[in-house]
Amino acid sequence: MSDEFSKALALLSDKLLGWFNAFIKSIPNLIIAIIVLVVFYYISRYISRFVGRLVSKKINQDSLVNIITKIAAVLVVAVGFFLALGVLNLSKTLETLIGAAGVSGLVIGLALQGTLSNTFAGVVLSFRKSIEIGHWVETNGFSGEVVEISLKNFVLKEADNNMVLIPNTSILQNPIKNYALTSKMRVVIRCGVGYESDLELVKTITKETISKTFSHIDSPDKVEFFYEEFGGSSINFLCRFWIDAQSVIEEIKAKSTAILEIKKAFDKENINIPFPIRTLQFNNELSVSKPEKESHEV
Repeated sequence: MSDEFSKALALLSDKLLGWFNAFIKSIPNLIIAIIVLVVFYYISRYISRFVGRLVSKKINQDSLVNIITKIAAVLVVAVGFFLALGVLNLSKTLETLIGAAGVSGLVIGLALQGTLSNTFAGVVLSFRKSIEIGHWVETNGFSGEVVEISLKNFVLKEADNNMVLIPNTSILQNPIKNYALTSKMRVVIRCGVGYESDLELVKTITKETISKTFSHIDSPDKVEFFYEEFGGSSINFLCRFWIDAQSVIEEIKAKSTAILEIKKAFDKENINIPFPIRTLQFNNELSVSKPEKESHEV
């Protein structure tokens, strides 16, 4: 029994001695690996700051800039880690880690497919110059000011001050109207006047009123005026003009102001703006008295 114990102890001692000798021999490689990790750590900090300055010029979202800089730093550190494993002659371990990372990445990608799609869509939207924070856009049935482009949602602030969160993938997959890309907007006003009205006078008054109301319209000739149809109770016309605006709110305000001034001008010239009238006709033969009962003689 004591011989077996002595053999086991000797075998353990040889094993520990072998590990110790291997550790002593690998100390230079271990030092080099540590140096590689430290160097790549500081390189990652420099790269993250450089990427942050570069990305911040294109993206206004601080949260998105931080995410991108962290991803850049992690990638640099990962490269240093793999190089350190190679220095330590742990190539098999390196291959195992790469294989495990690939399988794990596939599983995570399938599980978070929708989230990752929104994330990549958010990155794409952040680099788009045609869509920026502060622009007034209309998309997916909503209209408002862009207040945030995160990695998950596209946030709009509507005219009634409500916030609308739209998934980024919906923004990329659907049409979007950006009012901020142009400096002018067209205002369209439809109205009608009575059949007894002087149509030439109506046209002149409307164009002059619009020209006087908006300072940037220096001539009535820049106001478009067209008669459209003979309506049921009025002759309808269309009036169009351009304003300096980049949001729907400014268009609504301009349209409201124009309607007020046109109504005042028409009232001053006794021009009638008729409204539909419904006439109810009753049959005069209808009687509300009860019919007399016929008497029968017996």
